[in-house]
Amino acid sequence: MIDRPTTLAALAAALASAEAAAPVPAVGSSPLDRPVVLRAGGTDLQERLGSERRAGRRLPTIVDVGGVEPLCGIHPVPGGGVLLGAATTVMVLAESAVVAAWPALAAAAGGLATPQIRAVATMGGNLLQATRCPYVRNLDVSCWRTGGIGCAARDGVHDRGVVIDLGPCVAPHPSTLAAALLAHEATIVVAGAEGQEEWSLSAVLGDGTDATVDHQLDGDEVLVGARLPAPWPDERGAYVRAAGRQLAEWPLVEAVVRLAVGDVITRAAVAVGGVAAVPLRLPEVEAALVGHAPTAAVVAAAAAAATARCTPLPQTGYKVPLLVGTVQSALEEALGEALR
Repeated sequence: MIDRPTTLAALAAALASAEAAAPVPAVGSSPLDRPVVLRAGGTDLQERLGSERRAGRRLPTIVDVGGVEPLCGIHPVPGGGVLLGAATTVMVLAESAVVAAWPALAAAAGGLATPQIRAVATMGGNLLQATRCPYVRNLDVSCWRTGGIGCAARDGVHDRGVVIDLGPCVAPHPSTLAAALLAHEATIVVAGAEGQEEWSLSAVLGDGTDATVDHQLDGDEVLVGARLPAPWPDERGAYVRAAGRQLAEWPLVEAVVRLAVGDVITRAAVAVGGVAAVPLRLPEVEAALVGHAPTAAVVAAAAAAATARCTPLPQTGYKVPLLVGTVQSALEEALGEALR
């Protein structure tokens, strides 16, 4: 069954109705073993539902949010910022003249996945997508995320896993836009039973220590959008990813960089993905940049500071120099002609 509400009120009613009508799911049988799931672009959800169907599992009620008007589009907010609707496609973010004022965000949106995926996938779906861990997605494997105990990847093949080990699960967070929104100090608008609230990104995604869920939203809470503060004056930005192939691949490491530069670097925000269970800011790198001239030596030293919190797994040691190189490339790209 697919429900297609067009208002937030109708969406809330659809969620409540599906929750009330569904049987209580068995614990630990599947990440989709819940009475209702939201669908935006569906680029990942449809694949996962197909696996569930082939395994003979009961499928949840699907509530499609693509027609919920408050979740769509890019809207100005007081103070010079914007609200990015959760159902806005990644391609719209990448090509928007409005979002171009935040060049690192536009570059990140334009650099993920493929053009075909970007045309359908949404900001909210990318932010809240399920882990890409192949063990979690194998319906015959039980782990923390599926209601079991233990991390099969930690004890098995984890060469694409974390290099900054925060908790029980060693799968890196899969969202490029999460890293970009973190660098831009975005807040997340969530609608629940008590109305709309603004959450920090860390409140939505957690701190990486809870291996049982992909995010912290409850079943009756809906991601409305991401609120961006005003861009910095003369903001520079870049997004760089290191991956096994250019397209259709999740990055091994990715870096989102924002800089403001005069005679010296006056502001810096550096966030990385693919390295931990949640995207991370790198304050060590930022501190090594601010107040210093934008020289090659300063950039190299700042990038080297990216290893400060690295605790690689047996199979992810190669990500340590890859992280340094990715951050350095993003810094150099963001500085452009200002690099001395």
